Amino acid sequence: MVVRGVALQADTLRRQIENAVRDGITSGRYAPGSRLVERELCEELGVSRTSLREALRKLEAEKLVEIVPHKGPVVASISLEEAGEIYALRELLEGFAAQEFATRGTDEDLNAFGREAAVLRGHALAGETAEVLEAKSRLYSIMLGRCGNTLVREVLQSLFSRINILRATSLMHPERISQSLAEIDALTKALQSRDADAARKYASQHVKNASIVALKLLGEQQQAALVDS
Repeated sequence: MVVRGVALQADTLRRQIENAVRDGITSGRYAPGSRLVERELCEELGVSRTSLREALRKLEAEKLVEIVPHKGPVVASISLEEAGEIYALRELLEGFAAQEFATRGTDEDLNAFGREAAVLRGHALAGETAEVLEAKSRLYSIMLGRCGNTLVREVLQSLFSRINILRATSLMHPERISQSLAEIDALTKALQSRDADAARKYASQHVKNASIVALKLLGEQQQAALVDS
């Protein structure tokens, strides 16, 4: 029992380290292409190098970190092509999930979605980027968890970390925020009226419009990085 207790504590610690580094990456604090210096991270997080390396292996599996020979762990970069593929997949799957959620979700599920959409709007209008990303994640967790299709949820959740990086790129941009809120409002109304076709349309359009801004910004960032290198 003691051994199991020790294993549980070690697993909990590893998840805490994963979450801390993952949050640093998705928030932009650790920029794409930058080195993750193990000594500095160990000091910052107050953990051992062994625990840190275990967490980094998990983040490598999520494609957030790359282990580069003779250089060590580096924050992974999302190419323009990969970002386009992620958005194309999201557009299809999230549209389908919204359609199914409109018909399969309970009244309480749909009301919970509406409440979380209102929370997201409040944080967005206050300019609270981190809180907006958290609210957006909760919003989609409600829809994906109640759409009745486990495979769709699993596929999108496997992309969750990289999706959050792309969301952080575009969500609070002046060209995007007001339009994004209007799209979420339209989706919420379609869901509450159980209009499955409209829900699919608005969810897909929301992703499509986000991709236009995000891919533009990502392309500009990568072009600037090439000029500076």
